[in-house]
Amino acid sequence: MTTFSDFKTHDVINQPSALANFNAYHSDPLLQHYVEVFGGHWGESQLHDYGDKVGGLLQQAGFDANRSKPEFQSHDRFGHRIDQINFHPSYHQLMQSAIEANIHSLPWRQPKIGAHVVRAGLEYLHTQADPGSGCPLTMTFASVAALQHQPALAKAWLPKITAAIYDSRNIPYFAKQGLTIGMAMTEKQGGSDVRANTTKATAIGAVAGNSAYQLIGHKWFCSAPMCDAFLVLAYIDDNLSCFLVPRWRPDGSKNPIQIQRLKSKVGNVSNASAEIEFFGALGWLVGDEGRGVATILEMVALTRFDCIVGSTSHMNQACREALHHTAGRSAFGKPLSQQPLMQNVLADMTLDAEAALAISMRLAAALDSDDRHDKLLFRLGSAIGKYWVCKRTPQLTYEAMECIGGVGVVEDNVLSRLYRDAPINAIWEGSGNIQCLDVLRACSKEPASLVAFNDELARAIGKSSVYDNAYNDYLKQPETSWQEAQLRQQLERMALLWQAATLLQFGEPWVAEQFCLARLSDSSSLMYGALPAEIDSAKIIARAAPRLT
Repeated sequence: MTTFSDFKTHDVINQPSALANFNAYHSDPLLQHYVEVFGGHWGESQLHDYGDKVGGLLQQAGFDANRSKPEFQSHDRFGHRIDQINFHPSYHQLMQSAIEANIHSLPWRQPKIGAHVVRAGLEYLHTQADPGSGCPLTMTFASVAALQHQPALAKAWLPKITAAIYDSRNIPYFAKQGLTIGMAMTEKQGGSDVRANTTKATAIGAVAGNSAYQLIGHKWFCSAPMCDAFLVLAYIDDNLSCFLVPRWRPDGSKNPIQIQRLKSKVGNVSNASAEIEFFGALGWLVGDEGRGVATILEMVALTRFDCIVGSTSHMNQACREALHHTAGRSAFGKPLSQQPLMQNVLADMTLDAEAALAISMRLAAALDSDDRHDKLLFRLGSAIGKYWVCKRTPQLTYEAMECIGGVGVVEDNVLSRLYRDAPINAIWEGSGNIQCLDVLRACSKEPASLVAFNDELARAIGKSSVYDNAYNDYLKQPETSWQEAQLRQQLERMALLWQAATLLQFGEPWVAEQFCLARLSDSSSLMYGALPAEIDSAKIIARAAPRLT
C-alpha cells in the first residue's frame, strides 16, 4: 500500500531555528553593559524579568496585535455615540505588562540615579515585542513634564497617570485608578508647522477647579485616541496655548471629541492613530496662555528621546535576528556568518547598533543628572540623536532583511514588521529636517548647548588618533557648514563624532577604535558591508551575538 511518505520530496535541512522562547535581556550583552555603565545596575532584576516576557509571551502578543488592526466603533448598538477603539486582546496584554513594569512612569515613581536608564532599558525591551504599543506608553510618560506646569491639574491627574494600573475601559477618568495620555497637535494645513493651526479655544470659566475652555477645530493626527485625555494645541485669540482635553467631562457626560476615522498606516499597525474633531470640547489650560509650544515641547523632548531608544532597539533587534539566522544557515560549504563578505556586513551593522545604544543610554543618564552640562547636552543631543539614529534604522533593517534572504520578507518573520516600522520614528515627533532646524535654533538661542556638546566630544580626546584627527577637522569647519541647506551633512558629522566619543568613554576601547576606523577614517563608508580591511569583523560579531544559554 502506498503511503504519503512514499511521495516525500525532501527533508527540511539547513534552516535555523526561530529566535523564540529566550530572555531578551539576558541574551543581550550590549544592553547589559550600558545599563551597568550608566548607573542602572539596581534595575537588573526588573530588566531580567521583563526580558523573559519579551522573549516569550509578549513576543507572540506582538505578532497577534499587528496581525489584527484596531477597529473604530462610532456608536453602540442603541445609537449612542461612543467613539471607541476595539483592540485584539494581545494589545491589552502588551499594555498591561508594560504599565505594570512602570515603563510609563518609573523615573517619576523612583526619582534616583539610573531611573531613566532602567526605564530606557525596559522600553528598549518592550519595543522588541511591539513598537506600536510604545506610543501611548511614551506619551503617558512624557505628559508629566507638561502637566507639572499646572499644579492643580498635576495634583489631580499625575497620581493616576503614574499608577502601575492599566484600565482600557471607555469610561470617565475619575472612575479609573490608572490613566493614559495621548497627544493631538498637528492639523491638515500645517503638519509640523503648528502655528498654522486653526483650532480655537474660548474661555468658559472654571470647571473642576481649573481654567476651562471650549475647543472647536480638527486634528489631522491624534495619537492613541483610546487614551483618557490628550494634550492639545489651540488658539486663545492669537495666542497658541496648550490644553488637557479629557475624553469624558467631570459630570460624567461624553466630551464632544469625535473620531472621524483611523489612519491605515504602513507601519505602527498595532497602535491607533486618528483624525478627530472638537465640537465644543472641554479643555483645561496647561501652562501660560500663549506658551503652548514651549509647554508641549517639554513633552516632545521626552517623546523624541523615546524615538531614539525605540529605533535603537529596532536596530539591535534586526542585528540579532541577522546574527542568529546567519549562524544557523550554511552556504558554499560553511555557515553564512563565517563567510568574509557576510561578516563584513554583520559587523558593520553591529557597530552602528551599539553606537546608537551608547548615545541612547548617555542621554538617559543625562536625564538622571542635575549637572548643567548634562542638561545642555540633552538639549542638543536629543535632536542630533533623533535625526541620525532614526534615519539609520531603515537602512540597517533592510540590510538585516537581506542577510536573512527570502524568509525575511515573509510575514511570519519579525523582519517584515521591522521593515514596515523602521521609518516611523524618523517621521514621528518631528522629521529629519525639523531636527536639523531645531539644532540650528538651539545653537542660536542657547549657544551654551553647543559648547556643552563640543565639551562632550573633547572628553574623548587622546583615546584614538583617528578620532582626534576627525575632531580637529570638525573644529576647523567653515561657517558655511551651518547654512540651512548644509545642516544634514553637519548633523551627520556631529552624530558620528558623538557616537565615537561615547564609545571611547563608555564602551569597550577596542570596539570604539573599530567604530572610529569604520566611520571617521579616510577609508570609512556609510554603505553597510564596506568596512576597512583592518576591522576585526569576527570579533565584533562574537561580542554582539545573542547569548541563548
